[in-house]
Amino acid sequence: MQKTLVIIKPDAVQRRLIGKIINRFDEKGLEIIGLKMTVISKELVKEHYSVHEGKDYYKKLVDFMTSGPVVIMVLRGKQAIKVTRKMMGSTFGHEAEPGTIRGDFAISKRFNLLHGSDSKESAEKEISLFFKNGDLIENDQSGLKWVYDLSGDPTDENSF
Repeated sequence: MQKTLVIIKPDAVQRRLIGKIINRFDEKGLEIIGLKMTVISKELVKEHYSVHEGKDYYKKLVDFMTSGPVVIMVLRGKQAIKVTRKMMGSTFGHEAEPGTIRGDFAISKRFNLLHGSDSKESAEKEISLFFKNGDLIENDQSGLKWVYDLSGDPTDENSF
């Protein structure tokens, strides 16, 4: 099972979309193994978004991400990164397809509701920034056999 980090950004929290967003991931079958609400420090946001340092939108991004509480979660499932990003929709709300989270709830370029890891490497790094050893709860869910076809090779990511 793959893990990914999702941050429900300050705009979504202020708009009271937390439950609707979490519900979509939950109903899809992704398992929530870490969840917390916090206000991220400027230092941590800068570290998290360091790949964007020097770009014209970097300061606005840091200010936005530290402007209020966020909800940070780790989701687990087969192809979790790909599935989560597809569910989120295009980065810019006005370009996101209806049916995606951004397509249904966002229109702005800057206020785009969510952050999601874009690769396995990013997910590992990002998860370690926000969750420490013992923070994630990975228990066996008996209902997974109704979400995935577990009859195949468990190491085959294409087997669902």
